[in-house]
Amino acid sequence: MTGKIVKVIRADSHEGKRALSALSRRTVSIPEEIEIRVKDIIETVKSQGDEALTDFTRQFDCPEFTPSMIRVSEEEIDRAFDKVDALLISSIQKARDQIDEFHRRQLPESWFMTRENGVILGQMVHPVDAAGLYVPGGQGGKTPLVSSVLMNGIPARIAGVNRIVLCTPPGPDGFVSPALLVAARLTGIHEVYRVGSAWAIAALAYGTETIKPVDVVAGPGNIYVTAAKKLVSGTVAIDMIAGPSEILIIADASAPPAFVAADMLSQAEHDPLATSILVTTSERLAIETANELEHQLARLERAETARKSLEDNGLIIIASTTGEACKIANSIGPEHLELMVEDPWSLVPSIRHAGAIFLGRFSPEPIGDYIAGPNHVLPTMGTARFSSALGVETFMKKSSLIYYTEEGFEQDADDVMRLAQIEGLTAHRQSVEIRKKAKG
Repeated sequence: MTGKIVKVIRADSHEGKRALSALSRRTVSIPEEIEIRVKDIIETVKSQGDEALTDFTRQFDCPEFTPSMIRVSEEEIDRAFDKVDALLISSIQKARDQIDEFHRRQLPESWFMTRENGVILGQMVHPVDAAGLYVPGGQGGKTPLVSSVLMNGIPARIAGVNRIVLCTPPGPDGFVSPALLVAARLTGIHEVYRVGSAWAIAALAYGTETIKPVDVVAGPGNIYVTAAKKLVSGTVAIDMIAGPSEILIIADASAPPAFVAADMLSQAEHDPLATSILVTTSERLAIETANELEHQLARLERAETARKSLEDNGLIIIASTTGEACKIANSIGPEHLELMVEDPWSLVPSIRHAGAIFLGRFSPEPIGDYIAGPNHVLPTMGTARFSSALGVETFMKKSSLIYYTEEGFEQDADDVMRLAQIEGLTAHRQSVEIRKKAKG
């Protein structure tokens, strides 16, 4: 069966099995030529610093850019508040407060344990010293990604990072969107720099005359940003290698087709490579949603992008039962999973792999993107099988603590020597043995 935009297939058909197999094997792929280009950009920034940032920014973003423009002044951020609608500022504050409330529950604690022989073991948790956040330009500043500032900056602040840096490209006039600057100030970001793309990631990782290097780099971006994050990983920590946005909706006959179609389109408008999938037990809902997609598409500003996404990557799958639908969802491990069924809570125990789970018809994915509180930086391309949303721990690290008494050492020494001996590490054995002999 075919809808006007997306195919409607049965999960147990040959075509359905082939499509589901392909979805379960999807990966983030960076073309070799882009990776080579990004390596060159990184090396140029490492060797030329601010000069490289200026040259790249002139070439791609702002023709009149100068080195003195790299850092956004505090005065410019102050003025931004006069340029942003008061109602928008109120919405940013509300989103900030609710994201803050959720992420505070993620704070890990240091802990200690003591054995009877006096040995003390523990784990110390500390924030990194500096975090670098990247936020794309949003169509040259016309569509500022305010939510990305909040979702990346708030966990870093709650973690206790002393220096939080934001990089975002300037518009052709050299300015950064006032809405982004307002969000940065309200989030607690300490420094803002108007540089973008792979050269911004290189600056955050290796530093320049103006931008000091950081310890963690986080934030979304295009394929050049993704390639740069991959290449600097190891020099700094990164949040994740993310692919295009994804949504999978499990729905039964109770789901309104208009709601389902709207939520599929909410991902499709992001990117022609975005994936929107409906898995339903209702053939009627499948057909009506396919028709509704065409109807709603005509009203979108990004209709061309959304249509391309749906035609290339959209899919409506008819499953026999909700149990089969959950198995399909787990095999795909989607970034966003909506449970638009009569009793969504009954399916929660069956879900193992999803970046974020939205329950019920009044929990659309955009609620999570902006204001609910959980982070919207989520694993894509099936990596929800083993990774999690960005959070406070992204900006923290753990150190083990070990204290042995003489009694505790004596009790464990022989075991250590045996284990070291079997591994052929005689210096390890000697480190323990020399202490045993000194006691004797």
